[in-house]
Amino acid sequence: MFGSQLYNQSTSWDDIKAVLAVMEAGRWTSVYTYDHFIPPWSRTDEVFEHDSLPTLEGWALLASIAAVTSRLELGVLVAGNTYRSPALTAKMAATIDEVSGGRVILGIGAGWNVREHEAYGWEFPSIKERSDRLEEACALIRLLFDSDGLVDYSGRYYTLKQAPFAPKGVSRPIPIMVGGTGPKRTLKTLAMYGDIMNVIASPEDLKKHRAILDQHCEAVGRDPAQITTTVHVPMRITRDEKKAQELRAGDDWKMIGSPQYVIDKCGDYIEAGVEEFCLASVKQKPEFYQELDAEIFPAFD
Repeated sequence: MFGSQLYNQSTSWDDIKAVLAVMEAGRWTSVYTYDHFIPPWSRTDEVFEHDSLPTLEGWALLASIAAVTSRLELGVLVAGNTYRSPALTAKMAATIDEVSGGRVILGIGAGWNVREHEAYGWEFPSIKERSDRLEEACALIRLLFDSDGLVDYSGRYYTLKQAPFAPKGVSRPIPIMVGGTGPKRTLKTLAMYGDIMNVIASPEDLKKHRAILDQHCEAVGRDPAQITTTVHVPMRITRDEKKAQELRAGDDWKMIGSPQYVIDKCGDYIEAGVEEFCLASVKQKPEFYQELDAEIFPAFD
């Protein structure tokens, strides 16, 4: 029920392994990296000093995590579709799934960080084109995962010609997680091709997003129960209520506060339909992961 997205920036492999050891030994269920090449703290093309912080690449880091863990599910939350061919993304996910013994989730989104697109010379299309590309990418990835033999695909943006695709997944078809809340395009793409919904939202907004997704599922003939609901939200124990209010910054749905406050907010999300928490902003030190495991997670055993 509880996973966490690790920081890729300003960290070391030894620090990451120390956190992973706590997660593997506890109640944690999944671990994610992010798909950014500079810290994802800005939505503009402005250059900031923090852009130069050392930042590990997400998929390579995930492969390393796969090699030193045995239980946790693994994913990139979420891969920017504009950064690489979707066929390459699928191949990378399947390779790490093989290494991990069948624990990979393929997370994917349209891509949004204009700064790093400009920094590394990637095209940054309009939101419409990025949405079109995401839909086509998910269709292509689903085809690769589900087809036997050589695969052909002819789309507007992506083409496969007699492409082999093996291995496909060790223990089950690799789940596709689609990140985002776009009501007209992203949630429709999820309904057509995805297995896991991942959004940043309050419990109330989550219910609205889920209702829209269910409508898209009905329109495409999909059982909504086939799609798991997950959220990407912060969780932090802060016993000073004044400090907690400052950190929540008016968003009282953020799970930041006393242990009971956090437990109550978890309950609100579960009532709204959440099946897994993909936590954000957990301080990347073993003691903070141990604290959550000891003081929050037992309430949901």
